[in-house]
Amino acid sequence: MTKYLTNNFPIINLHKKPSTKSEIVTQMIYGDSFSMLKKSKKWIKIKIKEDNYKGYVLNKKYSYFLKPTHKVSILKTKIYELPNKKKGSGELTFGSKIKVTGEKAKFLKFDKGWVSKKNVKPLSFRLKNPFEQISIFKNVRYKWGGKSFKGIDCSALVQVFINFNKKYCPRDAKDQVKFFKRDVKLNKIKKSDIIFWKGHVAVALSNKKLIHAYGPMKKTVIMGINQTIEKIKQTANLKVIGIKRP
Repeated sequence: MTKYLTNNFPIINLHKKPSTKSEIVTQMIYGDSFSMLKKSKKWIKIKIKEDNYKGYVLNKKYSYFLKPTHKVSILKTKIYELPNKKKGSGELTFGSKIKVTGEKAKFLKFDKGWVSKKNVKPLSFRLKNPFEQISIFKNVRYKWGGKSFKGIDCSALVQVFINFNKKYCPRDAKDQVKFFKRDVKLNKIKKSDIIFWKGHVAVALSNKKLIHAYGPMKKTVIMGINQTIEKIKQTANLKVIGIKRP
């Protein structure tokens, strides 16, 4: 049986190679779990349980496997030292998973402190439309490999919402386009359909608008679907390679 550890830091960078100068390929958010493949004094080669992604993280004091009970359901929530809003000690991003061990008034206790009860949902909670809340990431800066309110990339924007809905989703756009099987034609596009280019992905908010973490604009933006298709064709010489219904 694979032995898992749980990330108990708000955000941890996963590097391609064991160096802080190496490319950040993804991140683990609080509550993500992983298995250890190799360990040195400074680095651990890991495989993330949620999406099988491999890479290197700094060797820190991670937690033994924690079975979560709740998940953060807003863009970010403050961690408080006590069950009041007087002193904060960090923030958790959307989709972070916690194991609740206590409750007082409007707060829930977990191993790093307290969070406001209204900002989390039970782990079993699902939305009928997984992308219902995706616009909370509007104007969040674009960050290659990012998965949080501090910075996110196009494929992570898809992954975090599918994961929040208790479903598996690959990390990269090239794998997502193969993973989602239901093909849709452009003239039949509707809310929550996923549009793919080579190395890029966006989510339809309606049959006219989409949202994507867009590198050239350095942030997550809402744009017209036709406008985006034209812009990407002109600037990157890329055509749409698939439209999928999750």
